[in-house]
Amino acid sequence: MPGALAATSFDASRSQQLPLPRGTVKGPESVAFDGQGQGPYSGSRCGRPLGLRFNQKSGDLYVADAYKGLMRVAPGGGEATVLVNQVDGYPLRFTNGVDVDQVTGQVYFTDSSMNYQRSQHEMVTRTGDSTGRLMRYDPRTSDVTVLQAGMTYPNGVALSADRSHLVVASTGPCKLLRHWIEGVNAGTSEPFADLPGYPDNVRPDTKGGYWVALHREKNELPFGRDSHRLAVRVGNDGKIVEEMRGSKKVRPTEIMERSNGKIYLGSVELPYVGVVKRK
Repeated sequence: MPGALAATSFDASRSQQLPLPRGTVKGPESVAFDGQGQGPYSGSRCGRPLGLRFNQKSGDLYVADAYKGLMRVAPGGGEATVLVNQVDGYPLRFTNGVDVDQVTGQVYFTDSSMNYQRSQHEMVTRTGDSTGRLMRYDPRTSDVTVLQAGMTYPNGVALSADRSHLVVASTGPCKLLRHWIEGVNAGTSEPFADLPGYPDNVRPDTKGGYWVALHREKNELPFGRDSHRLAVRVGNDGKIVEEMRGSKKVRPTEIMERSNGKIYLGSVELPYVGVVKRK
């Protein structure tokens, strides 16, 4: 399986800090930009927003909230509306990643476990829980389809540039999976990449691949050199082509790269959104 070591590396230890508005709970786990390029938007209130993604045409902001389910904020802002909080009679206990097909408007999202909530996320890894689900929401009909069940800690999800498949982070096993939604393999999943750490959100880069935030490396020790992998960039062939390094105090949950070369870092622990740019 592809995915060994990164070909190149860059240091992101010196980042610009975009502080959250006063009174906001720390931890902007996900960031998003609207159709006009405005942003970054982030969320740290509600239940616990873990994934944000705009429909660039309609202006709707879709939110994967760990405790409330799949939600939508209408163009212009306001209170979020719960769209999905149970599927096939089973509640969404740990809604996590989200992405939007900008052509069809369909929304893809994950529920990391049917047994544990986000507050018990360590148990999902510790027990090897494999009750996660990958789903699709159709905003035209409000129908929800389970694309795959029995998954091990599905987390972030990203639609491929050609819209033929989804790339899903499997946090506990430190892997990426590819789930086909078009072509002769539609409805099947396969290994896509082995990772050097525990992945969180997955977002497209600007070259047809993906940025994968790493909460921490495998077998990481708290002492020693104050540097670890913050994220890796994976090509469309599943090979790691670049890594981002920084302080162990920073544990990113999302990496969002913009066409201007700026890279935005979300985190569950820090009171700001980080911004770095390759030198």
